[in-house]
Amino acid sequence: MPNSITNRYEFLFLFDCENGNPNGDPDAGNAPRIDPQDMHGLVSDVAIKRRIRNYVQIARNNEMPNAIFVEHACNLNRPIAKAHEEANGGMPDAKKGATKSQVHAARDWMCANFFDVRAFGAVMSTGPNAGQVRGPVQIAFARSLDPVLPLDVSITRMAVAEEVRGATGSADYEAWEAEQPEDKLRTMGRKALIPYGLYLGKGFISAHLAQQTRFTRDDLKLLFEAILNMYEHDRSASKGLMTVRRPVFVFKHVGTGNDEKQRRAQAMLGCSPAQILFEEVVKIRKREGVESPRSFGDYQVEVLSDAVPAGVELLRLPEDVDRL
Repeated sequence: MPNSITNRYEFLFLFDCENGNPNGDPDAGNAPRIDPQDMHGLVSDVAIKRRIRNYVQIARNNEMPNAIFVEHACNLNRPIAKAHEEANGGMPDAKKGATKSQVHAARDWMCANFFDVRAFGAVMSTGPNAGQVRGPVQIAFARSLDPVLPLDVSITRMAVAEEVRGATGSADYEAWEAEQPEDKLRTMGRKALIPYGLYLGKGFISAHLAQQTRFTRDDLKLLFEAILNMYEHDRSASKGLMTVRRPVFVFKHVGTGNDEKQRRAQAMLGCSPAQILFEEVVKIRKREGVESPRSFGDYQVEVLSDAVPAGVELLRLPEDVDRL
């Protein structure tokens, strides 16, 4: 079995949305998520992980060991039950519940066969108990660099979807249509969007938690492959044009000690607080004279390589993927 990763990582990624809704808020009529205090746009960690899952699912054909546990429209207890069948030879006793060894065996089977369990962790005690896993990969809410302007745009649908009372077949619907004025066969709708927003995402990868889920270097490469391409196969009219801007900046902790054992320990624990890496190394600002950004070209990305702390390597993906 491949070895788990032994380095701590943090990463930054930029993505933008043009004339679309990057992440609708169900509590606000699916309007784009915003921070009401300063009107900066937000994209939830759940939305980002959903796109990562979707990419891995199509790129690896949803086949084990890179299957996806949290799929669209599924019952999560089904794969948990399969884990007990495969790892323990059958379901645990319904009255007594799963023993500790059965839970651990089922949990290990889930980690071995589902990418998102190895990466993000999962609660697998919702039915046949397979325990809980805290994943090594954690992603924060992404936030736009500048305020965004949520718009509610009126649209016209040149048809209706009327439920005709008493209709028993297509002929009844056809007769109803023939009786209606043409203007009554159109409806108005609304679409929520922002003209433009550039978002900054931040992520963390723990080498210690990777030991528990057996998150490997191959998993790491697949994770960043998914981040780089997560919007390329997730197009929709509501999302507008969404793009992950290259490169993705990855901070790899490698250690500074002369002793190999000490250096390995430093690489796992880390050699710098995350906020220093996020705030001091990569600077993104609007270009001079730009007040309301409307494209990625309205921003300037500056990398201060001299600000990278000792014991940390700055990687730019996809170019430096072999150095992960």
